[in-house]
Amino acid sequence: MVEAYQPSDAANVLDRDCTTLSRHVLQQLQSFGPEAQDLSALMNRIALAGKLVARRLTRAGLLEAALGFTGETNVQGEEVKRMDIYANDVFISVFKQSGLVCRLASEEMDQPYYIPENCPVGRYTLLYDPIDGSGNVDINLNVGSIFAIRRQKGEDLDQSASDLMSPGRDQLAAGYILYGPSTVLVYSIGRGVHAFTLDPSLGEFILSQENIQMPSHGSNYSVNEGNFWQWEESYRDFIRYVHRHEGYSARYSGALVGDFHRILMQGGVFLYPGTLKNPDGKLRLLYESAPLAYLMEQAGGKASTGQQPILDVVPSKLHQRTPLVIGSAEDVELVESFIQERQREQTTVAPNR
Repeated sequence: MVEAYQPSDAANVLDRDCTTLSRHVLQQLQSFGPEAQDLSALMNRIALAGKLVARRLTRAGLLEAALGFTGETNVQGEEVKRMDIYANDVFISVFKQSGLVCRLASEEMDQPYYIPENCPVGRYTLLYDPIDGSGNVDINLNVGSIFAIRRQKGEDLDQSASDLMSPGRDQLAAGYILYGPSTVLVYSIGRGVHAFTLDPSLGEFILSQENIQMPSHGSNYSVNEGNFWQWEESYRDFIRYVHRHEGYSARYSGALVGDFHRILMQGGVFLYPGTLKNPDGKLRLLYESAPLAYLMEQAGGKASTGQQPILDVVPSKLHQRTPLVIGSAEDVELVESFIQERQREQTTVAPNR
């Protein structure tokens, strides 16, 4: 009698190595239907954009006109880096070929970019920050790309993109690509948070961590304390609290994706409060805060403006900004408690004035 073949341990390792990003999306949805195939194809295009940007970043110091500023400012009034423009162009070029995306909206573009040849059948919009933390590029520190996928509602014939003025819970998928010692893509389609590492020898993003879950509390806090005296008193109260209590470590790199990734993996809280100069903060709701809030809630954490969940905020304009408090549930709630305490004090004092 011939015994049935039993796969070796090496075969089991190979099976893991074969869990590519597109395969994982289909497994998550347990379907090969049209929408599952669409999302798998869209994630494949995002992965291709990430590979192209990663390749450029690894050689940036050797390429002419890869580093530094362009001399222009974007719609946000911020100086534009050459790598910002390159990465933005990469996403446009990659999704022109997708056949699925009718619009792309980026913080580097004043208005959404339409792909007319895709629009008759394209059912999706990609929102993205092509290079987050671009100030770190010239000094070879971590940067990232942030993305979200939304289903397009209506034909948008007037090109107003009014259907994007909806809360973050309408996102179909969200994630980011972290360009560091290795290139890591983290995504969610509403079924947990999963990380993939780019294997240069294969040219593929391979599953490295599945169903990431946040600890309820972490020791890290990440915030630009250089703005301390520009914040509302409630945020200063929180910083004074962590300074007085043992067990807290300050970790801040100046790149949202890098700081968020640390919090996601180790726990803690990231804060970007409003300031006297920018009362609504500097992070864009549609391109940064909402996609990362989607991931954080899927991983068991919380994301807040300090007043309400980020995913409940309805934008009134494409480039709307919002304060952000995001991380382990207990740590976010602690920050919110200081905000609520200050509000109670103001309510109590106000009638006596």
